Amino acid sequence: MPAESARTIALPSGEEIAALGQGTWYLGEDPARREQEIAALRLGVDLGMTVVDTAEMYGDGAAEELVGEALRGRREEVFLVSKVLPGHADRKGTVAACEGSLRRLRAERLDLYLLHWRGRWPLEETLAGFTDLMEAEKIRYWGVSNLDVADMVELTALPGGDAVAVDQVLYNLSRRGIEWDLLPWCREAGVTAMAYSPIEQGRLLKVEALGAVARALGATPTQVALAWVLEQGVAAIPRSGSPDHVRENRGAADLHLPAEALDALDEAFPPPSGPTPLEML
Repeated sequence: MPAESARTIALPSGEEIAALGQGTWYLGEDPARREQEIAALRLGVDLGMTVVDTAEMYGDGAAEELVGEALRGRREEVFLVSKVLPGHADRKGTVAACEGSLRRLRAERLDLYLLHWRGRWPLEETLAGFTDLMEAEKIRYWGVSNLDVADMVELTALPGGDAVAVDQVLYNLSRRGIEWDLLPWCREAGVTAMAYSPIEQGRLLKVEALGAVARALGATPTQVALAWVLEQGVAAIPRSGSPDHVRENRGAADLHLPAEALDALDEAFPPPSGPTPLEML
């Protein structure tokens, strides 16, 4: 089944990908939920949420195995993302970790491969591994996750470092620190920003101010929170563990927030007034 059209965001190459995708943190860990989670991922692809994000860390590979099963026969419809753990991120380890991810995903190539966060290995080592994987056509693009401005400046100063495509970071209404410096830096450098935990793992949904905006718009709090991230020009990858949740998430791609809604959200969730250390979950 061809995927529905959905809102897109551009990578530095100019390639357009779905702005609203699907995360897989904690998926694949409960056998009783496996069929529901597979159905959710497949439905998300049907609905145009064709960026599927996973990592070798998630369930020690279980999420990647779930994604591989869910996408069987549909690999070409999806922009597939995975991540290397910092402890594996020397040159040889990065290549070996990617090959392990590809086996679990039943794929020949990743569309995007990220350093999950910065660890003990120099960025030069990880970048060399990414370069090897690009040359072997095992990845199409590479990027990073949980890197702040100083890290990004260091990375892009390295030979070949300016090819970084994405910085995936924690960003939602309650975690707006990147708006002070990292998000403007990404825009200036042409690096695509991608938000994980865009509804704060559900905790945002308990905030009455968000509920009030949602009721005024005839939407759900989840949809407003996700639409807000998209309005900032940032891609979002909410976890989608059930078909009903996927359908709800997908509604955010069609929701455009009017000025009065944005003002109300700014009042309830103020933007940063100064530099804020990059937050992580």
